[in-house]
Amino acid sequence: MGGRPVTAPPPGGGRRTVRTRLAHSTEALAGRLRVGELGSLPVLVSLAAIWLIFAGLDEAFLSPRNLSNLSIDVVGTGLIAVGVVFVLLLGEIDLSVASVSGLSAAVFAVLNVHHGMPEAPAVALAVALGTAIGFFQGFVFTKVGVPAFVVTLAGLLGWNGLMLYILGATGTVNLDDDGLVAQLTDYYFSYVAVAYGVAAVGVAGYFLAAVADARRRRSAGVPARSTREIAVRTAALAAVAFATAAVLNRFQGLPLALLVFLVLLVVLDQVLRRTRYGRTVFALGGRLEAARRAGISVDRVRISVFMVSGTMAALGGLFLASRVTSASQSSGGGNLLMNAIAAAVIGGTSLFGGRGTVWSALFGVLVIQSIASGVALLGIRGAVQFMITGGVLLLAVVIDSLSRRAQKAHGRV
Repeated sequence: MGGRPVTAPPPGGGRRTVRTRLAHSTEALAGRLRVGELGSLPVLVSLAAIWLIFAGLDEAFLSPRNLSNLSIDVVGTGLIAVGVVFVLLLGEIDLSVASVSGLSAAVFAVLNVHHGMPEAPAVALAVALGTAIGFFQGFVFTKVGVPAFVVTLAGLLGWNGLMLYILGATGTVNLDDDGLVAQLTDYYFSYVAVAYGVAAVGVAGYFLAAVADARRRRSAGVPARSTREIAVRTAALAAVAFATAAVLNRFQGLPLALLVFLVLLVVLDQVLRRTRYGRTVFALGGRLEAARRAGISVDRVRISVFMVSGTMAALGGLFLASRVTSASQSSGGGNLLMNAIAAAVIGGTSLFGGRGTVWSALFGVLVIQSIASGVALLGIRGAVQFMITGGVLLLAVVIDSLSRRAQKAHGRV
């Protein structure tokens, strides 16, 4: 026929091709690690180690009941940590989030229980209060020039005092067990198909978004993930999603609280990664003057991240109140503030600004609550939990510092 003769591949050629591709992928991963691009790897390794250790010490740790309870326990603190992520991306800090969460829960409880306001408008006012507080603190920080640390430290004290004043002499307001807020952490989708359906939608959504993003990047002439890498990532996500659905269905089904948390994470992740506003937030992290010279409305963005932080703190406070069906003088107290900030940092958000995702809050709070759950199951003193969490937090900050140093050395910062 005049064509080139077709020769059969040498024996084992297919296997060598697979090994070659695997070697190239491994080399590429090692290269990213050498220059400090660690991503979520450290927190995922830490989470896997914590789960293996506690599962080995007590098999009840990985029981469907405990994992289902864990999936609800992470929501309140996790929502607050999401707001902290936005502020940390600018290289700033918000120390008032725990007090704002307690104040919002108290406002909702007093309006609904003492004044008979329907739950929906009471929830709206409580969340709006968190947004207004964020605006006020962001305005003082941005326009007046008071450091964020000082502004929010004053807020930590002031909003906590206002909460105590609103709660009055009794100090505790019990919520309606059958009300909307109480059901946030008490309702489960018991139909098996719901959990699997959510898992399928999530995996399909990720795959379609990844393919569309890769197509856009190729058309723009910038590096993009290969089809093979997208397929591998999708398969890994599918394994985790459907395994989680299977475990939850073995108890009472998909918790409403977890579904709300995941939906908010997806929405805010899209805001940060796919919108002009999100790109501006990343641009401001550590490069304030350059962003201002580029014509970015710096003041507006800086105020807005504190508004996001206040809003998420208010939402988190409502979920925490739902978990105990009350608002009390201890709302927003204890180690809530430290856990929220630690969750963001442990999850991979840089204290230096400019690096992190909202998923950092999920991974970080999973680490913290997993430690708390394991310690409780083993009957170990709570002091041990604080020591372990403190050690993990210090390790996360050290990794962040070393990663940033490696990126500077390779001209990536």
